[in-house]
Amino acid sequence: MIYLSTFAISEKRMKNPNIYPYNVFRTKDIFPFVFAPITIIYGNNGSGKSTLLNIIAQKINARGCETYAYGQDYIDKFVCECRFDVGEDESGTALHIPKDSLYMKSEDILFEIKKIQQEDALERGYVYDLMKQKKMDRESAKKSFESYGNCQWSRKEILQFAQEKYSNGETAMQLFMDAFVPDRLYLLDEPEVSLSPQNQVRLAEEMNKMTRFLGCQFIIATHSPFMLGTLQAKIYDLDTECMEEAQWYELENVRFFYEFFEKNRELFQG
Repeated sequence: MIYLSTFAISEKRMKNPNIYPYNVFRTKDIFPFVFAPITIIYGNNGSGKSTLLNIIAQKINARGCETYAYGQDYIDKFVCECRFDVGEDESGTALHIPKDSLYMKSEDILFEIKKIQQEDALERGYVYDLMKQKKMDRESAKKSFESYGNCQWSRKEILQFAQEKYSNGETAMQLFMDAFVPDRLYLLDEPEVSLSPQNQVRLAEEMNKMTRFLGCQFIIATHSPFMLGTLQAKIYDLDTECMEEAQWYELENVRFFYEFFEKNRELFQG
C-alpha cells in the first residue's frame, strides 16, 4: 500500500546559509521524492537523511516526530513550505495517511531497551533481597514486588544488574515486532542500530512481508548493506547532488564492504 505518494521539500533559500534545516539541502537539486511500498533514504553521516525523515513526520503529523528547544520556528516554516500527495486505492479514491503513522528513531529503541532493562533490574533486586533477608520463596517475593511497586528500589547497584540481562538486539527486535501492525505508515531512522547482521536481515524480511500482505508502507533511513540488500525497496541516494535513485550494490557504503572483503578473500578460502 502507498499512503504517502510523493514528498517535495522546500525549495526556498535563506540569506544566512547556516539556518537549519534550510542549510541541509541548500546544495541539492530539489525534485519530489516518489515513494514505493518500501523506500530507503540512503546517505552517509551528515547527508540529511534523518532530517528528511523528521520533516516528513512533522508534515504528516506522525507519532514520534521531534520538536526542538531552539530553531523550531524555522523548522515549522520549512515544514509548511513542503508539500506531499497521498496515494490512491485500486478504484482511484485518495487514501488518507493512517492516524497511527509512526516515526521511530534509533534513539527511541535504545531508550526503550534501557527502560526495560532498568525495570527488570529493579524487580530482580527487590525479589533477591526479600528471598535473602526474609526467607521468602520466589513467587511470594514477586507478588510483594507487584503489590508495593518498584518506587522504593532505586539504588545504583540494582540498576547495574540490567546491563547483562538482555541482548539489546533481541530486545530491539521484539520492540519492532510489537510496534508493527497492519495498514500503517512507518518512518524508521536507522532501525539497524543494536541489531546483528542476522537480525537486520530478519527485520528487513519482516518488513517485506508487512508491505506485501498486510498493507503497510515503510520509509527508512539506513546505510546498512544487509538491509539495503534485503529490502525490496526504491532507494534514494542523498550523497548525490540530485538525490537520485540508485541500486543497492552501487552505493558507496556497500561498495566499501565489498572491497574490504574482496581484499581479504584469501582468508575465507580453504
